[in-house]
Amino acid sequence: MRRTTLKLCAILTLTVATMSVSVTAQKQKKDTSAKKVNAANLPERIWRDPGDMAALDLTYGTGGKADAPDPTGTFTFVKEDLAQTSPKFVVTDERGVEWKVKLGEESQAETAATRFLWAAGYFTDEDYYMADLTVKGLPALKRGQKFVSSDGIVHGARLERKRTAVKKLGDWNWFDNPFLGQRELNGLRVMMSLLNNWDLKQINNSIYVVDGERHYLVSDAGATFGNTGNVVTRSKGVPKAYEDSKFIAKVTPDVVDLVLHSRPLFLGAVQPANYRDRTKMEGITKQIPRADAKWLGHRLSMLTDDQIRDGFRAAGYGAADVETLTRTIRTRIAALEAL
Repeated sequence: MRRTTLKLCAILTLTVATMSVSVTAQKQKKDTSAKKVNAANLPERIWRDPGDMAALDLTYGTGGKADAPDPTGTFTFVKEDLAQTSPKFVVTDERGVEWKVKLGEESQAETAATRFLWAAGYFTDEDYYMADLTVKGLPALKRGQKFVSSDGIVHGARLERKRTAVKKLGDWNWFDNPFLGQRELNGLRVMMSLLNNWDLKQINNSIYVVDGERHYLVSDAGATFGNTGNVVTRSKGVPKAYEDSKFIAKVTPDVVDLVLHSRPLFLGAVQPANYRDRTKMEGITKQIPRADAKWLGHRLSMLTDDQIRDGFRAAGYGAADVETLTRTIRTRIAALEAL
């Protein structure tokens, strides 16, 4: 009798525990679902008024001086990121802030691109450039080891600050989003050609939840300030190539076509999906309302030459390259304003 009673008690205990786990799991599922619903109902923004253009600090960009990494500080290696095209790894600084380090030809171009996207009113990551970076515990990198000198110093690094109050929801499509036909999206399309950004894949666009809003941004702008084109002719962060490239393809009374070459060589058709996607990509900077392109040009025209220079100096470009880049982007802004 005693054994039977104990057995019944054990069964009842197990049943209650199982029910409790089930209820908890259902509650967690409902909470997660509610969070998704809440995120879906948040206001959507792709642009914000940056305020007085003459007061913008393009040396530090969206994060400002307060969020900038210490150029004399020591960083601690966390892990290498092997999932992306450019060499990347994660570090923490002496304040415990986490940074994603990018090396290679995109590091300068992307830092500069974020400065001008931010100045134009678009959301960006918090990017900073450091010519020399001291990293404690740095192993031999599987990718990017050529940017590390014998004394262990990392050279030419873009640091992207991890913002703890920001949540990434996913990515967004240039041809299917809530802002189609709106001036602000058209202005972002203009920015892609203004910066010669030839890599406009969907995975390079992100949706972040920030301060109760969903922000749409171009989160990877490294393929900029060179020449657009196929795999042979395109480049990143090459000031002379940027200067020599064409900006405006065609102007009609109502719309303007800006230059973006992304289609692969004919031989690239052996990969039909990539060929199709990159051919379609060229349409992002076509058929832009002249009024919207002119609107963006007018806003950018309020930046001074010194502010523009600061944006390129912040990315570590030398004096001669800064002048080439400043002259080129100023000419392009003037062309937009004259439409």
